[in-house]
Amino acid sequence: MGLFDFFKKKESTPQQQEALDTGLEKTKDSFFSKITKVIAGKSTVDDDVLDDLEEVLVTSDVGVTTTLKIIERIQARVARDKYVSTSELNNLLRDEVQQLLAENNSNDFQNFEYGNHKPYVIMVVGVNGVGKTTTIGKLAHQLKQAGNKVVLGAADTFRAAAVDQIQLWGERVGVRVVAQAMGSDPASVAYDTLRSAVSNNEDVAIIDTAGRLHNKVGLMNELTKIKNVMQKVIPGAPHEILLVLDASTGQNAIEQCKQFTEATAVNALALTKLDGTAKGGVVIGISDQFKIPVKYIGVGEGMNDLQLFDRKGFVDSLFKK
Repeated sequence: MGLFDFFKKKESTPQQQEALDTGLEKTKDSFFSKITKVIAGKSTVDDDVLDDLEEVLVTSDVGVTTTLKIIERIQARVARDKYVSTSELNNLLRDEVQQLLAENNSNDFQNFEYGNHKPYVIMVVGVNGVGKTTTIGKLAHQLKQAGNKVVLGAADTFRAAAVDQIQLWGERVGVRVVAQAMGSDPASVAYDTLRSAVSNNEDVAIIDTAGRLHNKVGLMNELTKIKNVMQKVIPGAPHEILLVLDASTGQNAIEQCKQFTEATAVNALALTKLDGTAKGGVVIGISDQFKIPVKYIGVGEGMNDLQLFDRKGFVDSLFKK
């Protein structure tokens, strides 16, 4: 199996589809119960229904800006078709969400190309508690299972347990970890990791970073320093800056995304803990507002429950009755 064959989308297995359906269950149950109340006693989609639908979308953490965009599109379709029954509302909403994700750079990764980068360097950023370390471990596991040589860089040297956690994940999934003592310069760890990856002919280097509070400018500047140091070893690195967000925090995840994208060139998103929240609508809002691909979603605790985001599969599962 070749480099990054893991990323080349195949048909979802029944287990993967089941995990996705289960992971979105809380969001789906909350969403549809609210829509049922909106259309109770109504036969057509009128202004009152659309006003109530707007409230449903906002309270489902789709976000105000994205919600208004969806409502405007539905209004245009209702005006064009003259008569739209409430029984058609789910399909109408599904179509618009699907189209929005298609427009907003949320790829299904069927033909996502990484070029000829080797090692391919992923720098992982995000605040503490979002599932960053777990995401790194699961990603390393799946890459290794696909036949790639993976190394992890323990560049979160600020938190006492961070290096230990990465090393435990390295042992668990059987990949090498480059680490220094707590309090070491994170950029130095990243530099050593990439030099080591090059000399060991490894395919992927994943660099952990400190779980920075997104309102701390000084800590954000550290990300730039790490990037600059890595480019001394591999021009153009990191090839991917993956921002990990906790979907269960809803609008706070959108705020974190705003702060991180202002501080560094994030080009991929991972949304974790979808299985534990009714706020899965945040996936739609983040995709729309930032035009950055939602690349991975976490739908469970299992090693294989980190899934490549498939916009069609996501919408199909969200609207499945």
